Amino acid sequence: MKKILLVLALALVGTAANAQRLAYVDVNAIMDAVPEYKAAQQELDRASEQWKQDIQREYQKIDEMYRKFQADQVFLNESDRKRREEEIVQKEKDVREMQKLKFGPDGELTKKRQALVKPIQERVYKAINLYAQEKGLDFIFDKGSAGLLFANDTYDKTQDIIKKLGQ
Repeated sequence: MKKILLVLALALVGTAANAQRLAYVDVNAIMDAVPEYKAAQQELDRASEQWKQDIQREYQKIDEMYRKFQADQVFLNESDRKRREEEIVQKEKDVREMQKLKFGPDGELTKKRQALVKPIQERVYKAINLYAQEKGLDFIFDKGSAGLLFANDTYDKTQDIIKKLGQ
């Protein structure tokens, strides 16, 4: 009796699973197909590279200050030596703060990314939602996420979403 109930339960679960309509998309491929996203990424890369160069120049100035201090140290009195050491330490703090302001979790790069990329992401997700409603889909998974380990290519709707964005 238990075996019959188990087989019946499995059959019902299988039937219910078949009734759900599933699809998957590759959100990264969709984003890459949006010209505004590529332009935003290029702008972010340029800003990031410029800020990295600025920070590197500041670290080079600190190295130069330290080398000069090392060379002059024997000729400095105690108060001048202490003042120069404090200048170097303060400069290092300033550069670390600059890094945090540019690249930290609440830094300029994060804010710039949100300003440039978030509207594009919202547009993509809106297109995915409209597509799901039009096609009567129950679920759409992102192929790039760790939650999807196998996918039959017949369910990949990435190109359909890219076409939808072009409308």
